[in-house]
Amino acid sequence: MKKWILLSLLSSSFYFLSAQGQAVVEVNIDAAITFQTIHNFGASDAWAAQYVGLWPEAKKNKVAEWLFSTETDATGSPKGIGLTAWRFNIGAGSATQEDDSGIKDPWRRTEGFLQANETYDWQKQAGQRWFLQAAKEQGVDQFVAFVNSPPIYFTKNRKAHSDDGLSANLSSDNYAAYANFLTDVLHHFKDSLAIDFDYVSPFNEPQWEWKGGQEGSPWNNTELAAAARVIDSIFQLEKINSKIEITEAGAIDYVTGTKKKHQNRSDQIETFFNPTSPHYLGSLSTLAPKVAAHSYFTTWPVEKLKRERERIAEKLLKYPDLEYWMSEYCILENNEEIKGKGRGLGMQTALYVARVIHADLTIANASAWHWWLAMSPYDFKDGLVYHDKNVADGAIYDSKLLWAFGNYARFIRPGASRISVSYADRDLTDTLQNGVLVSAYKNKDGSVVVVAVNQKETAVDLELNLDSESYVKVTSYVTNTEQNLKSKVLGKLKDGIFTVGEKSITTFVFQSK
Repeated sequence: MKKWILLSLLSSSFYFLSAQGQAVVEVNIDAAITFQTIHNFGASDAWAAQYVGLWPEAKKNKVAEWLFSTETDATGSPKGIGLTAWRFNIGAGSATQEDDSGIKDPWRRTEGFLQANETYDWQKQAGQRWFLQAAKEQGVDQFVAFVNSPPIYFTKNRKAHSDDGLSANLSSDNYAAYANFLTDVLHHFKDSLAIDFDYVSPFNEPQWEWKGGQEGSPWNNTELAAAARVIDSIFQLEKINSKIEITEAGAIDYVTGTKKKHQNRSDQIETFFNPTSPHYLGSLSTLAPKVAAHSYFTTWPVEKLKRERERIAEKLLKYPDLEYWMSEYCILENNEEIKGKGRGLGMQTALYVARVIHADLTIANASAWHWWLAMSPYDFKDGLVYHDKNVADGAIYDSKLLWAFGNYARFIRPGASRISVSYADRDLTDTLQNGVLVSAYKNKDGSVVVVAVNQKETAVDLELNLDSESYVKVTSYVTNTEQNLKSKVLGKLKDGIFTVGEKSITTFVFQSK
């Protein structure tokens, strides 16, 4: 099974020629062989939702439609990408400190519910709350609350970032206060807003120093384990249903091995889930049976992309009760293929990220995949939707990445199983960099979804071999330079040969009824 999971693209399928003499890649799909369950695809509300959520109704409704809608237009093409999870940032309150916060960019400061007099102002974070409600109204039913920094009134330096970057900006004396704060927030959202957060992530990217620039706190493994135990005990006492998300590592190699510079901030799967570890957390009743990590800085070269995800798959074999969630990514790397700086509105960014999604799902066996900024005002490749950096109003722009993400998010629905795909397209490393990447999933309604990422400069014919008699209708959805999830009903499966255009992402949905 291990060899199949890691090397399934190397199986003994073959090329042949179509009637027109064009090479055809034979793709064998076996729905009887299943891998991980896919729970959701999501994005976060940081940091722009606090402003865009207060913009004119037409603008913010359009952004919400792009992100959450499962409706289609007159041609049958999706109006939005149908995200199935939403990450809500619980703010630390640095916005009240303005320039004294030590965070230069006001957009990276946040409001906070907790006030200086130890009461709560639940009217804060109004823009974020608007998008949270919009997500729920349009069908999103999985929510994650994440924290970059504990409230400023609890931290050591009364700031939402660290002074030295060496240890948690929260003393152990305030672990219980932090846990009670999380409890109060979760109770409020459930009781007053009918938002029941499935997960809470109290320690976002604990490996980084967080000495300014945005809210954040470093945590070493010893501190993180001690705080998690306190949070668990109070969650149990207060009957909180939300599960604690660990580890929310800043890069995936921090969960699989030891890093010399950060020995006590790495090797987190063994540290928290090996019963022989002094920091074992696996017995905590409120701890989610999963590890979360971010795909930053592990996507290039493709040999590293492949190797780091194989290491995760190997860990999952050792700890079969754990799931892996890729809980945050945007392009920060500067490499031979792409640069993080500059908005990525076109297909180059979309194809680069589609390769990462494919690798995370098919090699690392990720059960969830989340983009970082749902909306961004910045000149970086960090947003699905872009907009002007204006507080009150501005222009909004969709991106090819938004729609490419939709090739997965819109059609692979919660509870789907990834199923076996095998085909011959040279060796896996070369295919990842230059070839056609094919993966398949079976939804709970019986439909099968096949996603084909064609990185080539030419169109490719795929023969999709599956139990054709079970499917009465096939629909394709294409994202390329000219089209955004453009739909085309292909009718009943006949010869099973489908063309995927150059530099495109195509999703085929095989419906059984």
